Amino acid sequence: MKADTHTPAEIFGSDVRYLVPLFQRPYVWNRIDQWEPLWQDVSNVAGQVLDARRGPFGGQDVPPHFLGAIVLEQQWAATAYIPVRHVIDGQQRLTTLQLLLDAAQLVAEKYGNQVDARALQALVLNRKDLAQDPDEQFKVWPTDRDQDAFRAVMDNETTVPAELASSNIAQAHDYFVHEITGWAEPDGDPDKCKKRLTALTHALCRYLKLVVIDLEAGDNAQVIFETLNHRGTPLLAADLIKNFVFQLAAGQDENLPDLYQKYWKPFDSAHWRREVRQGRLKRPYVDIFINYWLTMRQLREVPADRVFTDFREMVRVSELAAWEVMRDLASDGQVYVNLENLPWDSVEGTFYYRVIKTMDTSVVAPFLLWVSRWPEEQMPIEQRHQALTSVESWLVRRMLCKATTKNYNRIMLDLLQHLDRVGPSAAGSETESFLASSRADTAYWPSDEDLAAALRETPIYHMLTRARLRMVLEALEDDMRGPWSEHQHCPRGQLTIEHIMPQAWTEHWGGDIEDVRASLRRDQLVQTLGNLTLVNERLNPALSNRPWTDTDANNRSLPKGKRRLLSEHSTLKLNAEVVNQHVNAWTEEDILRRSAELAARATRIWPCPAL
Repeated sequence: MKADTHTPAEIFGSDVRYLVPLFQRPYVWNRIDQWEPLWQDVSNVAGQVLDARRGPFGGQDVPPHFLGAIVLEQQWAATAYIPVRHVIDGQQRLTTLQLLLDAAQLVAEKYGNQVDARALQALVLNRKDLAQDPDEQFKVWPTDRDQDAFRAVMDNETTVPAELASSNIAQAHDYFVHEITGWAEPDGDPDKCKKRLTALTHALCRYLKLVVIDLEAGDNAQVIFETLNHRGTPLLAADLIKNFVFQLAAGQDENLPDLYQKYWKPFDSAHWRREVRQGRLKRPYVDIFINYWLTMRQLREVPADRVFTDFREMVRVSELAAWEVMRDLASDGQVYVNLENLPWDSVEGTFYYRVIKTMDTSVVAPFLLWVSRWPEEQMPIEQRHQALTSVESWLVRRMLCKATTKNYNRIMLDLLQHLDRVGPSAAGSETESFLASSRADTAYWPSDEDLAAALRETPIYHMLTRARLRMVLEALEDDMRGPWSEHQHCPRGQLTIEHIMPQAWTEHWGGDIEDVRASLRRDQLVQTLGNLTLVNERLNPALSNRPWTDTDANNRSLPKGKRRLLSEHSTLKLNAEVVNQHVNAWTEEDILRRSAELAARATRIWPCPAL
């Protein structure tokens, strides 16, 4: 490859097309991280040009400013056609520079000398008489997702449509137009404004420098792309994978636009590229999916920082065609997206809400993806449901029994390997027997007796996160409603946890406590499952530390007791049962009895095979 330093005038001065391949990522630069620093650099250079003493903007004392590097690959073009180069690396930089040049041309045309406007226009548009179609007039042509916005902003005679105005392309162009206009000071002295715009034109054309790396025959564009350093937004693992599989497809003489439209286009959407929380960190949604997909395919753990390298190695070892890899990735990607939109009354939707979303047990995601990807003729629906309910029960019971989670990743991988060997047709029964086979502390499936003992007097309110505890109470409410209820499912993630006997019980509930030991016991019991319920956010503050009955409340100048408020304002079965069965008091014995009842109900919600 050849590397040379060039100015924008040298890069864009002739009729040429720099095409961003469709397998490159979309335009992702933003104001804080890239546009503002770039404009600060350019305006500083323009200021130095403006202050140069030798000749009218001769600029001998102005040092050039280095903008970075771009990598180009020459493409074949017939004689008399506009020369074409593919942008292998640096497309964010090159696209931004075009937006900046066009914004400067727009301001110069409006407030500056026309010679400057024409000089800048020559750097953004090719001669129309050479263009075979209207889009060939643009010297830089971005990837598929950004083309409509780019075409709109580069046409200075029309208004950008509302549906494109929020794109990064349109926002960048607007930013540069605004900053250049303010810097030129058009509301002041017109001559001074023109001089400033002339200085800016000279700075943009002559005093910016880029390293242009032209690849030669035999150069491996993919290797160069992977190893170059990037200024700006870091590449996602998915961006590297996209570049790799499309480079591979190009070498296999595949139709790249067809492959992109058929398999990859959804992965470039904002939905897939958004950041989501995974544990304590945030990662791009698409990278998380590919991480799970690789784990499922390779049946081994894939560290987050090795997603691309492991993917590349998998493709090379498997010797699959690029289109087959993209087909499988796209198919499983749709399965993964569908998991977010499953009906809440389905086994699959309940599993996703409880295990993936609420318990945040991400190590289970490759298993869920594997179970969900099989059609019913290969994995009967009852087998899928048995597999999911088995894993959910195993996880929830271990959570409630405070069992260790340290080997979950290994156990889930072992389960995947086992299911891969036996096949999908008996996935449910095989999952259940696999999880039931170990009695080691790191893997045992807690029995009904284990679960009942754990829930009887464990201060679960302090043991579980609010989301996990709410999920348990929601499951108990759902079970109480049963299949014939008008509203079978409790609202998920919307209610708050309430202590029936308040945590600050001493204010109105402490008349029967005689010593420190009894006080400490009550402190513990109020945090147990039998004393907890769900209420809406508006009811929660009203309940507060109130006494249980209206009589006790009236004696303390309160109009209603907690029992009356629950009876009048709550429709939950959890609360109806407590209100109906405890008219005169709510005591420690009632808490213990209810804990045992709810524990027995929990064993039915999350069943365990005979061990």
